[in-house]
Amino acid sequence: MAIATRRKPNSDVALFSLCPFWTSGNNHPEPHAHKSSKTVSSVARSLLPPRRRLRLDPSSYLYFPYEPGTQVRSAVLLKNTRKSHVAFKFQTTAPKSCYMRPPGGILAPGESLIATVFKFVEQPENTEKSSEQKNKVKFKIMSLKVKEEVDYVPELFDEQKDLVTVERILRVVFVDPVRSSPALEKLKRQLAEADAALEARKKPPTEAGPRVVAEGLVIDEWKERREKYLARQQVQAVDSV
Repeated sequence: MAIATRRKPNSDVALFSLCPFWTSGNNHPEPHAHKSSKTVSSVARSLLPPRRRLRLDPSSYLYFPYEPGTQVRSAVLLKNTRKSHVAFKFQTTAPKSCYMRPPGGILAPGESLIATVFKFVEQPENTEKSSEQKNKVKFKIMSLKVKEEVDYVPELFDEQKDLVTVERILRVVFVDPVRSSPALEKLKRQLAEADAALEARKKPPTEAGPRVVAEGLVIDEWKERREKYLARQQVQAVDSV
């Protein structure tokens, strides 16, 4: 079975130029750049290393079981390492064959979650094309500092695109689903944790108030106990006569 290697393509720039949704900002030069302090500050920020808001595990690759003709899953842990709330968003170069759950959201300070990534693995036509397929698909994770009361909507990243940080660009690596390996075992653990967290979110929250036993019918526990108490008092009164 041919398993993908971690070869880097000759140029990421060529790939990005084919994916317009990865292009951000205004690509046209300012006619009077020397008169615009905003342009100068933007250039200065671009030269500085990005300030990471999220810690990713794995940090560079998404590992998928290599099972051609099926939909497979990968997982990545995202943890907010900042003291502020951070919004995150996924993008991919293959939106027709890949999707993420959740595709975006907001993490409180110190909060973490495991995102699940789904991908359909096409049948390779030949060995060379199979290798190209495994290195072609990429995922980008972006982050944005937000206020605590803000609700997540994807448009946040368009409205504040100058403040968006590209956390990581993750490349796809396929692993043999039969042969045990550290990457495969770690993937299985993360997927199990993600599934458990999803099931926990599906369960209705435990409420201390009235119990709903049917649509439109609510039992008031205090009233129920009072009626039982009065019934016992009546029985005792009858017995004492």
